[in-house]
Amino acid sequence: MQRDSTPFTLAACRRAAAPFALAALALALTACAAPPPAAQAPAASSPAATATTAQRPASADAAQQFTLANGMTLIVKPDRRAPTAVHMLWVRVGSVDEVSGTTGVAHVLEHMMFKGTDTLPPGEFSRRVAELGGRENAFTNRDYTGYYQQVPANRLADVMALEADRFAHNRWSDEEFGKELAVIKEERRMRTDDNPRALMYEQQMAATFVASPYRVPVIGWMGDLDAIQPQDARDFYKRWYTPANAAVVVVGDVDPQQVLAMAQKAYGGIPARALPVRKPQPEPLQKGVRRIAVKAPAEQAVVSLAFKVPQMDSLDASPSNDDALALTVLAAVLDGYSGARLDRALTQGPHRVADSASAGNGLFGRGPQLFMLTGVPAAGKTPQQVEAALRAEVARVAKDGVSEAELARVKTQWVASQVYKRDSVMGQAQEIGALWVQGMPLDADVRLVQRLRGITAAQVQAAAKKYFGDDQLTVATLVPQPRDPAAKPRPAPAAAAGDMR
Repeated sequence: MQRDSTPFTLAACRRAAAPFALAALALALTACAAPPPAAQAPAASSPAATATTAQRPASADAAQQFTLANGMTLIVKPDRRAPTAVHMLWVRVGSVDEVSGTTGVAHVLEHMMFKGTDTLPPGEFSRRVAELGGRENAFTNRDYTGYYQQVPANRLADVMALEADRFAHNRWSDEEFGKELAVIKEERRMRTDDNPRALMYEQQMAATFVASPYRVPVIGWMGDLDAIQPQDARDFYKRWYTPANAAVVVVGDVDPQQVLAMAQKAYGGIPARALPVRKPQPEPLQKGVRRIAVKAPAEQAVVSLAFKVPQMDSLDASPSNDDALALTVLAAVLDGYSGARLDRALTQGPHRVADSASAGNGLFGRGPQLFMLTGVPAAGKTPQQVEAALRAEVARVAKDGVSEAELARVKTQWVASQVYKRDSVMGQAQEIGALWVQGMPLDADVRLVQRLRGITAAQVQAAAKKYFGDDQLTVATLVPQPRDPAAKPRPAPAAAAGDMR
C-alpha cells in the first residue's frame, strides 16, 4: 500500500528517477484539481453494447479512451518495445471520501480486495498472477485507489478477468477481516506512530485543515481502526466500486481494439450503478498563523511550513491556475536540482543552518493544496533559524525575482521528463490513471508542460509576493526526545497482499 502525501518537487522526482517525473507531477497528490461531476451510471439494459471512443488518438501509438456501456472508462496506450503489458484498475475513491468515524476504510478495503471473491479463496488472486509470470500490488491515496498487474502481453486477458471478478464480486469472512486489520494496525504503528517525521506531518495536516478530509491520515486514526467493523468496509465497497467510478488503464504491447474486446468481455457485464452525490467540503479561510510542536524520540529536529495556495482546476488559463503553475515553478527554482537555491543558501558553506532543506507545491487534486518548505537544522542551529532562512529565500525571490537561466534549467528538466517517462510502461500507466482521476484529458501531460514552459519570471515573483504571509501558514516542529534505552525495535509486520512492498 502506498500513501503519497508529498507535494511535487523536481528534487523528489530526481530522487525517484527521471521516468516518473511527470507521473509524480500528475499524482502531486498532495496535489489536486476538483474532480469532474459525479458521473451518473448509464442504464444497464445492454451491458454488452459497443463501447464508444471518447478521445481519438493523434497517432497509432497514442493513448485511446473508450467508455463501456456500463459507464466504465478504458484507456489503452500501445508501447511495443517489449512483449509485456501493464493492467491497472483505478477507482476514484480515497480517504477524501470517508466519513467521520471510519477513517482508514478506503485503505482497509484495498487490503480486503486481495482476500477473496465468490469463486477465489484468500490469496488465490496473487497466486494466479504469479503463475501467469506477473507481478501485482495496490495503493491507496487521498484521492484514489489503484490495483495493478504487469504480465506477459499474451496473458492480459487472464489478469483482466481476475481483476473484473474481484471488482464485481469481492467477498471475505469477518474472521479474515480481523486478521488483516491486525496487519494494518501494525503498519500504522511502524510507518507513523514509530516514525517521528511521519507523525509530525500527520499532526501538521490535522492542524492545517479544519473542514477538508485532507486533515485525516490515509491509513486512518488508530481509534477508528480499533472501532471499524467488517460491514463498514463492505458498505464502502458497495457505495464506490461501481463501473462509472472506475477506469481500466492498459499500456504495453497491445492492440487497442483487441483490448477493447477483452474489456467488454471481462468488465462489460458488470451492472451499472449510480454514484452517490459528493458533497463539497470547502475549507474555511484561515485567519492567522498556526503552530504545533510534536515531541517524539528522534535524533534531529525538523521544521515544516505549510502555506495554503491555489490549485489548478483545469488546463485553461485563469488567475488561480496561472498562480498554481507559477508556484510549481517557484518550488523547482528553490529545490528542483542539485545546487538549487535552498541547497546553496541553507546547507552549504561555513554558515550553513540546515542539513537538508526542501520545497514542494501541490498542483492539483481533489482537495485544497499546500506549498511546503521543510528543513532539518544543522548541529548547533535551531528550528527557528531554519524557519527564518527558508522564508528568507522566498522573500528574496519576491524582492529580486528569478533569473532566466534558472527558469530555463527547470523547464528543460520538464521537457526531458517527457522523453524519460517512455522508458517505463508502468510509469506511463500510472501517469494516465492519475490524470484520469483528476478529470484531465489524455494529452494533459504534454499540455501541462507547455503551460509550465509559458510561466514567466514576473509570474513567479508575483506568486512569491502574494502567498507567503502568516495568515495562511501552519508551522510544525519536531522536538526530539531521548530514546528509551529499554525499548525494543518493533518487528516489521508480515507482508500482506495489498501492501506496497
